[in-house]
Amino acid sequence: MCAEQVGAEHSHVVNLDSRALMCSCRACYLLFSDPEAQLRYRAVPERYLRFDGLPLDERTWDELQIPVGLAFLFRNSLQERTIAFYPGPAGATESELPLDAWDTIVRANPELAVLRPDVEALLVRRSKGPDGSSCHLVPIDACYELVGRLRTLWRGFDGGREAHDAMDAFFAQVADRSRPAVLDGGRG
Repeated sequence: MCAEQVGAEHSHVVNLDSRALMCSCRACYLLFSDPEAQLRYRAVPERYLRFDGLPLDERTWDELQIPVGLAFLFRNSLQERTIAFYPGPAGATESELPLDAWDTIVRANPELAVLRPDVEALLVRRSKGPDGSSCHLVPIDACYELVGRLRTLWRGFDGGREAHDAMDAFFAQVADRSRPAVLDGGRG
């Protein structure tokens, strides 16, 4: 965004029109960090939250009509709707299905309303077994980082062992960074 050199550890901003993530120096990042500002770019925050006990059972998941067990959902402010993506061998695939059930889930779980449009996503991994499903609020760039990792490792129909190991490692990192989501005036 400017002539400043960007190091390996850096922040990102989202171009709201193109949905592109852009690397930025700290000064440029801070220019776009006011969530209320009506700007073309928005800074991606570094907040990680976990939603323990979120009832995304099979019935609820089926109502969302997402055909896989891993997805991220975020609010697109320009389209004024929630969009779901899921990773695959070609990258992030947008679900073309209507997400009417999402509004019902948010009404039943108001803590989900803390998602900041365009820059934070709800990352959901459904799994059977003792650990069950996991649900985290993460920065949108983390979702695309996961998509990139999986794309390079994907083999066969379901991704293969390496892709599943990468998902396990990624979710372990997310869990380590996450704090419990709480209702505190919408800021979590």
